[in-house]
Amino acid sequence: MKLLALDTSTEACSVALLHDQQLLSLDEVCPQQHSKRILPMVQQLLSDSGLNLSQLDGIVFGQGPGSFTGVRIGVSVAQGLAFGADLPVYGVSTLAAMAQAAHQLKGASQVIAAIDARMSEVYLAAFQSDASGLMQALDTEVAIKPAQLSELPTFNAAGKQQIMGVGTGWQSYLAELSQWCDAEVAADILYPSALHMLPFAQAAWQQRLFVSAEQAEPVYVRDEVTWQKLPGR
Repeated sequence: MKLLALDTSTEACSVALLHDQQLLSLDEVCPQQHSKRILPMVQQLLSDSGLNLSQLDGIVFGQGPGSFTGVRIGVSVAQGLAFGADLPVYGVSTLAAMAQAAHQLKGASQVIAAIDARMSEVYLAAFQSDASGLMQALDTEVAIKPAQLSELPTFNAAGKQQIMGVGTGWQSYLAELSQWCDAEVAADILYPSALHMLPFAQAAWQQRLFVSAEQAEPVYVRDEVTWQKLPGR
């Protein structure tokens, strides 16, 4: 199985490659530079592995939520590469990828992933690991104002397991999120990484869930943006 994953949904830009059970990855925090960095990063990984696009089995992309522009860039690049090499694609939630990082790096089995969504909101979802070690969302991903967190279902730790919080949402709204859920915050897991999208993609490949490039779709979660007019406009 040879899978290339990429993500540009947040301030971070990342690519990862699964090749014969070996993993290669590159991660950079490069706000507003994703369109310039993503293809050189892809080329570097392919060069390091001695592969070209036509030798891959599929392409994986971060489907969101995240920056509207960043999510669109990631989907477009994945589609372009897939069209060019006639490869199928698969989208992975950016929140799920961060939760998976917490499981693989910290041993967490219950995670609240939150991304600062700007406009005084956070993208948020609760996850729990399944029997195969994949983090599964316990409810629908939402975009919500921190003041409205009390309207969400309570996420209680099972047994002695501490809930872990990951993502920039915890940095921006620590007090509000902590009041809603008592969690241990992993300050070193701020952004989704393509590397942690690959476990979902492997399972999806086995289940034949990859789709054609034209079916690649972003998941914005927040579909409507309200713009305030400037005075006099």
